Amino acid sequence: MTATDRSLELITTAAQAAADKLAHDVIAYDVSDVLSITDAFLLASAPNDRQVKSIVDEIEERLSKELGVKPVRREGDREARWILLDYIDIVVHVQHSEERVFYALERLWKDCPEIELPADAKATRGKAAEHVKLRAEEDAAEFGELR
Repeated sequence: MTATDRSLELITTAAQAAADKLAHDVIAYDVSDVLSITDAFLLASAPNDRQVKSIVDEIEERLSKELGVKPVRREGDREARWILLDYIDIVVHVQHSEERVFYALERLWKDCPEIELPADAKATRGKAAEHVKLRAEEDAAEFGELR
C-alpha cells in the first residue's frame, strides 16, 4: 500500500509552506505500509520556538485555505519545542532543532520510502547543520572578544 494522492497533495502543500517559513531539513516519509493510522509523516525543524510556531501556523493556514482541511489534533503549542499537527491522512512534526537531533525521527522511519517534495523544501536539507556551524563560529568570535 502507498500513500494516497490526497495524502501526497497534503504533504506537498505542507512542505512548501514549511520551506516558505524557512524551516530546516524538511523531509517526508510514506509510512502507509507500517502504520494503519496515517499515510505519511512530514518532518521539519527550526532553531527557535518562535519560528517553530510560525512554521506550524503557516502550514495550518495554507492547508486550510488551499485544500480546505484543518487538523483534528494539534499538540505541543505551549512550549513550542515539538508541535504535531494530525490531519489523519498525514501527520506533521515541526520540532525545535535540539529535539530533532535528540529524538531522531528519521532514524525510526529510514526504512520507509521518502516522498518527493517541492524543490524549495528539498533545498532546506542541511540548513540545521549550517545554522549550528554559524552559531558556533559566532560564539567562538564572541568568546574571543571577551578575553
